[in-house]
Amino acid sequence: MGDVKHSICRVCHAQCPILVEMEDGKPVKVVGDKNNPIYHGYTCVKGRELPYMHYSDKRLLHSQKMQADGTHAPIPHEQAFDEVAEKLKHILDTYGPRSIAYYVGTHGFNNFATNRLADAWMDAIESPMRFSSVTIDQPGKAIATALHGAWQGGTTNLDEADAWMFVGTNPIVSMFGGTPVNPARAIQKAKKRGLELVVVDPRVTDVAKHANIHLQPKPGNDPAILAGMLRVIFEEGLYDQKFTTENVEGFVELREAVDAFTPDFVAARADIPAEKLKEAARMIARAARAGCTAGTGPNMAGYGNLTEYLLLSMMSICGHWLQEGDKLPNPGVLVNRGPAKAQPSGPFPAWGFGEKLRVRNLANTAAGLPTAAAADEILMDGEGKVRALISLGGNPMMAWPDQLKTYDAIRALDLFISIDPLMTASARLSHYVIAPKLSLEYEATTALQEMLGIGLSGEGYQAPYAQHCEKIMDPPEGSDVIEDWEFFYGISQRMGLELTLEPWSFMDPAGKAANATKLDMANKPTASEIWEALLKKSPVPLSEVKKSEAGKIYDVPEVRVAPRDEGHAARFDVGNEVMMKELEEVKAGIVQDREKDYAFRMISRRLHDHHNSNWHFAPRMSRQYKYNPAFMNPDDMKAHGLKTGDIIEVIAERASIKGIVEEAPDVREGSIAMTHCWGDLPGQDDDVLTHGSNTGRLSSVEKDYDPYSGIPRMSSIPINIRLLQSAVAAE
Repeated sequence: MGDVKHSICRVCHAQCPILVEMEDGKPVKVVGDKNNPIYHGYTCVKGRELPYMHYSDKRLLHSQKMQADGTHAPIPHEQAFDEVAEKLKHILDTYGPRSIAYYVGTHGFNNFATNRLADAWMDAIESPMRFSSVTIDQPGKAIATALHGAWQGGTTNLDEADAWMFVGTNPIVSMFGGTPVNPARAIQKAKKRGLELVVVDPRVTDVAKHANIHLQPKPGNDPAILAGMLRVIFEEGLYDQKFTTENVEGFVELREAVDAFTPDFVAARADIPAEKLKEAARMIARAARAGCTAGTGPNMAGYGNLTEYLLLSMMSICGHWLQEGDKLPNPGVLVNRGPAKAQPSGPFPAWGFGEKLRVRNLANTAAGLPTAAAADEILMDGEGKVRALISLGGNPMMAWPDQLKTYDAIRALDLFISIDPLMTASARLSHYVIAPKLSLEYEATTALQEMLGIGLSGEGYQAPYAQHCEKIMDPPEGSDVIEDWEFFYGISQRMGLELTLEPWSFMDPAGKAANATKLDMANKPTASEIWEALLKKSPVPLSEVKKSEAGKIYDVPEVRVAPRDEGHAARFDVGNEVMMKELEEVKAGIVQDREKDYAFRMISRRLHDHHNSNWHFAPRMSRQYKYNPAFMNPDDMKAHGLKTGDIIEVIAERASIKGIVEEAPDVREGSIAMTHCWGDLPGQDDDVLTHGSNTGRLSSVEKDYDPYSGIPRMSSIPINIRLLQSAVAAE
């Protein structure tokens, strides 16, 4: 065995600790760290493919510049910085700050340091045009929290809960949605000690197999189901009267709004048993401690804000928050979480503040600027037109809704820059592609995962845990790659800008501002200096965390939830007027009436071996699927004369795509489940066996969109199908 190094996987946000076997300075094998006190040796196939990713012949080892004929040729990164900075400065001087935008994708968040440098650069040019994957994934979480209010005492966690409800989320695959890291182990352990589990999902997902009650509804009916559960809780007096009296307003309005959602009404609407709906409501309400979390599917299926809002309201009327005297699972290691008090913050602005967009009356939200409007902001002429876009760790052509409009928008840009290790669909349209280092080539910490645990039920670490890792290898010989953050520092130098880094170690704006660091723009800082600035005055000094190669639980003072401040007047709002109006629309069934001519609903799902649009071709990740199948119930296949391997046309109102049928008994009849972030560019995507299909093409950003986050229907999309090619012919 070669030399073994400790590191942190950064394929996704889970940040699993890994052991990397090295031979001659190269990684040859990755396994989980079985001695880790939090992850217990967990890692997934994606993390275990890190050696391949670092040495794949598809990896970019040199930055690329688009040539006159549309092809790309290598360019030294310093020259690319010179040219990009000159072009950006011209656009900025000619058209103003609003003409330059950035988009932060999944890997922009996973590469934590770069995310902060990008914001510092945007601050320096005074551009408000900051888009991210948050508003096309689960924007309802932030928006609903703003409408409802946050609990300063912290959230219940799965390790200590008596009951839990997962709505349209499968954390065993996604690593997100209300469980600690190593979710399969966490759920099995919780079930063994008696956790009662409710799952609402049109599929029999990995987590649904552990459920005491699985409600398998027609897609898009999550708000109706939650309203029905709330009605049962009200009718049977299962709410926490003392907690609601002290902490909740809007109680009467919510109770009146859900009154029409009788068990029989919801059963007929969602096609679920009325008795199981009642049992689910009782299971959550009667638990001493419980949690409720939703995932990407409900957020993308229409009324996502309402779904998240009703879940928070259920938590509040049942009093399922940490109470005075409860021990805080993680007081903080790298992040100062702020004082824990048994009181709500009260609502705060959810939308309509800050930058106003020029389309669909959209503006900034608690989840950020509506990314679904970014393409229009590029295409629309006039003052404020976006002319330059930087994609940081993202793939807009695969991830953004309404792929056809996105394609037109990206091609219309004066300057499009992708920071990406691969020539993705978006990179192939980029004027410059900046080749970055990969994760084993730069240092990192677990601060991102720790932050997720502040305010999101069940997320983050349930103990004061942290890890730091140094780089464990150099980039391949002869390569010219950089850490992503160096791009923003480099162009800032050339544009004559000053950068100020606000630390992630503080959650409050005042703490961030008071501890900000002005970077030396003459002498480039080291990566370690960047991390020191980002985690300045963390509860446990970063220098202390660096002393341990492996992740560990730190001996920090115990923190218990403090009493309510005397005279504290803020309350949760469970009867928000806008949300109650949306509940009226759900009751009226406007969406269902409009979509009767479509036989199926396409629902989103994840593939266990793949993460968004990344590395689909990696050998071990593509062993089972080299494309994203159209998963169908066997009875639906039989009714339509289909078999596994048939190529079908999936037809929505906006557009159509091809899909390869795969038999899936876990999928509810009338549903077709497909994974997003696959496919290729329009006109280059005929070979679905190689590239898969882009489900984003089926979504129109101008129809069935949320009026606040702008997110259109990206799941529960009404579709019809027809056979294009039989499996025999396809072979």
